[in-house]
Amino acid sequence: MLTVEIRRPKPEDREQLNDFFKTVITDTFIQEGIGDQLDDLNEEIKGKRRYLESDYLSNGENRYFLIAFQGDKIIGSIEYGPANEIIKECANNSYDHLLEVGTVFVHPDYQRNGVGNLLLKAMYKTLHQRGMEEFWLDSGYKRAQSIWKKKFGEPEILLVNYWGEDFDHMIWRVRVSEVNHTAPGGKR
Repeated sequence: MLTVEIRRPKPEDREQLNDFFKTVITDTFIQEGIGDQLDDLNEEIKGKRRYLESDYLSNGENRYFLIAFQGDKIIGSIEYGPANEIIKECANNSYDHLLEVGTVFVHPDYQRNGVGNLLLKAMYKTLHQRGMEEFWLDSGYKRAQSIWKKKFGEPEILLVNYWGEDFDHMIWRVRVSEVNHTAPGGKR
C-alpha cells in the first residue's frame, strides 16, 4: 500500500508539476494510439500549465488543484474550475453554474494503486465543504472513459466520433451526494 499525501500545490512545486503533466499526457497519448499528434499533445500540456498558473494567480479561486505525493514525488493531480467550451456548448449553457472536475492524472508508474481514488475522495470533500452539489466531468480518452463509466455509469452526453473515427467524447454530470466516496480515477 502506498503512503500518499494530498495537498494544495505550493509555488516550489511548479516545475515538478509541469514535468508531471508532460510525462502523464505524453504517456496517455501513446497509450491511446495518438502519440503522433504532437500539436494536440503540446496544446494539452500547455492547457494544464495554464490551469495551474490560474490556480497560483488566483489562490485557488479560478482553478483549484490538489496534488498527490509519495514522499517528495508528485504522482497525481486533480483540479476543478469553470466548465470547458465543449461542456458549455453541449449543455446549451443550461448548467453554467456547474464546475468541471478535470486534470485527473496519475503517473504511469503509480496507476492502479488507488491514487486516483484518493484524489477524487479529497476533491469530493472539498466540493462538499464549499457547498457544491454537482459537477461536470468529461473525457475523450478511451482508457479514462472506461474508468469513468464504471464509477459514474453511462455519460449524460455522448459525442460520437468527436475526435475522429472511433474517438468519442463523453460528458458526465455528477452529483456529489450520489458518489461512492470510497471509490474513483483518469481523463481527457
